[in-house]
Amino acid sequence: MLLSILIPAYNEIKSIDVLLEKIQAVPITKEIIIVDDGSTDGTRERLTTFQSIPNVRVFFHAQNQGKGAAIRTAIQHMTGDIAIVQDADLEYEPQDYLALVEPIVDGREKVIYGSRFLKPENRHSYYSFYIGGQIVTLLTNILFNQRLTDEPTCYKVFDANFLRSIPLDCNRFEFCPEVTAKVAKRGIRIKELPISYYPRSITEGKKISWLDGIQAIWVLLKYRIVR
Repeated sequence: MLLSILIPAYNEIKSIDVLLEKIQAVPITKEIIIVDDGSTDGTRERLTTFQSIPNVRVFFHAQNQGKGAAIRTAIQHMTGDIAIVQDADLEYEPQDYLALVEPIVDGREKVIYGSRFLKPENRHSYYSFYIGGQIVTLLTNILFNQRLTDEPTCYKVFDANFLRSIPLDCNRFEFCPEVTAKVAKRGIRIKELPISYYPRSITEGKKISWLDGIQAIWVLLKYRIVR
């Protein structure tokens, strides 16, 4: 099966080369779809050099629209059987793909989330981010009858046709609560597997803020009400 790796990228010049090396080292058949979301730090120019790599495709937004918009663009262009979202930083470990895709390859699941909290040795980010993530996860479980430990995780893996069937409206970080809510409303109890996590600081480029946490809560409430 072909794995489509969907990478939204915005101002990641310090990490994009290493990330691509780590992804290419994973022994799995893959296509790498990178969407530059209006970078201004040299990422955009660097990505143009990736276009000659056979299993890499790069698309460019004329201006910054947000992570969700970049993921929606990537979905439009993916051709794989399975899809995974990969942030363009180095917080997550691509070698985890192998375990994450297995339940979907076997036909047991349509969706798998990688949980940072199921691996006890992982460090975690700022305390405020930790608390915010736990609140969003708890609210998800209450509203959508889930048993998640890590709703805001980057590593969300899907049967590609199933992902294509989900109409998404997100532009920023609300991709996570929107797709989770819409998966849950299809009657799916989302399964999780442990993953590695190497948090980075705001000075190292972390972009999410407390306002995105507030928006996540609003999105969950909205899609609980909307039919």
